[in-house]
Amino acid sequence: MRKFANAALAALALACASASSLPARAENTAVDLRILAINDFHGNLKPPPGGIRITDPNDASKRIAVPAGGSETMATLVKQLREGHKNTIFVAAGDLIGASPFLSAMFHDEPTIESLSMMGLAISSVGNHEFDEGKDELLRMQNGGCHPTENCRGPHPFEGAKFHYLAASTIDKATGKTVFPPYEIREFDGIPVAFIGLALKGTPQIISPAAASGLEFRDEAETVNALIPELKARGVEAIVVLIHEGGFPSGDYNECPGISGPIVDIVGKLDRAVDVVISGHTHQAYACNIDGRLVTSADKFGTLVTAIDVKLDPQSRDIVSAKANNVIVRTGAHPKDPEQTALISSYETVAAPIANRRAGTITETLSRAPNAAGESALGDVVADAQLAATSSEAKGGAVIAFTNPGGIRTDINKRDDGAVTYADVFASQPFRNQLVTLTLTGAQIKDMLEQQWLDPKRPRILPVSKGFRYSWDAAKPYGERVVAASMMLNGKPIEPAASYRVTVNNYLALGGDGFTVLKGGTNPQFGSYDDEALFAYFQASSPIAPPAADRIAQTN
Repeated sequence: MRKFANAALAALALACASASSLPARAENTAVDLRILAINDFHGNLKPPPGGIRITDPNDASKRIAVPAGGSETMATLVKQLREGHKNTIFVAAGDLIGASPFLSAMFHDEPTIESLSMMGLAISSVGNHEFDEGKDELLRMQNGGCHPTENCRGPHPFEGAKFHYLAASTIDKATGKTVFPPYEIREFDGIPVAFIGLALKGTPQIISPAAASGLEFRDEAETVNALIPELKARGVEAIVVLIHEGGFPSGDYNECPGISGPIVDIVGKLDRAVDVVISGHTHQAYACNIDGRLVTSADKFGTLVTAIDVKLDPQSRDIVSAKANNVIVRTGAHPKDPEQTALISSYETVAAPIANRRAGTITETLSRAPNAAGESALGDVVADAQLAATSSEAKGGAVIAFTNPGGIRTDINKRDDGAVTYADVFASQPFRNQLVTLTLTGAQIKDMLEQQWLDPKRPRILPVSKGFRYSWDAAKPYGERVVAASMMLNGKPIEPAASYRVTVNNYLALGGDGFTVLKGGTNPQFGSYDDEALFAYFQASSPIAPPAADRIAQTN
């Protein structure tokens, strides 16, 4: 950290994710602050399937799954982590809502906002998923009130978040101002600490074009650095950044032997006044030193809480040391918080009649994990469901369906009896995107498939419905990867000049995920929602088995 005045302390900062100490004089006068942090909760009020995967403590060559998560356990753990600490604050790095399981999503994530407010969450940056339903809906999450079209569906009035959203880099173009305040200053024993919150610059590329309309997402590091003089003028030296962007570590959940990804470059560009960075977005767990600063992330779905202990020097009013510990929210290891239990129960009572509707059965788990070519079992089933929903002439006359992999959020796991409920279906397709059937030429279909590699570091291979097959060549440059001669529909070649009715969701139809070719589709016909299509497909086609992975092939 920039504050350390000698080489010994500078060297000590390189181990900022482990225990640290200060000279005796500073130790006697330092103000202790414990920051508790989470990220990417995504409405997981109940423990997520699979918990968290960590290194086996008995065999470092293996990984094991530890049951973890759930707001009932997290609330208890947060209370325990506060105990014995005079100064504490609970913060988050975005994506608290959006892409949520049915229990939260059915009520537009009102239960999650209430749950985290009850836990004492104080501040959160916005993430990309906070904008899934648009700016106005996010403002409702902050301020409360009924949903504009579905009214009040919950067991009690929704009063809005008791915590404060921050959005330093998100600008409302109509006003030129940030959607939420850029930062918040809290005092601990008279020492001010600033928390700057912001989303990733690439948010417009991963939310719907409609949701991004009218908003500007500025560069992360430039945004933070521009605020430093203002904060210093207000007497602030201790600065913590809450950013919804992250990295990819190579170690266990409390380690960081190596990390790559956007967060590395961003932290390297930050003003030296920034002391601690709490990150998210990549659904990873780490406690790292990057450029001499502590950088943390708490996995996803509420499986971890990061406890960050910092020392504030009363003379410099700055952070002089920081260390972090990612604590697993171990299911069953702590008593359930009764307030959280009561909250969940109240919403379950309303949701149960819909959630428990039987969709059908599966013979094996339908996984969303792609193979080397980019094809997944659940992706195939979702695309087949969307084709089935729009194949009749009256409903669009579709012959092919594509869907976006980012819209498939979780596996459909096999129970002992193979039963699948509406809640299971909704969990895998939580965005409720409307299906749109368009007319595309064969050439447009190829051009659309080429856009799967628009971001070569993060290809987005579209799941495709049965009957359509193609191969792609990994050795070819961008724009030439799809083998045109391999594109077949029911055994017949796709003709460049011929027209085909193609179903996608409205997110893709508007050019979402960079598939701008789809904006050129003609004769759009709107249909049912994706979750409804998948539910109907289960009802009509059960039992469903994982399809053969033979629709997409990779060469080289």
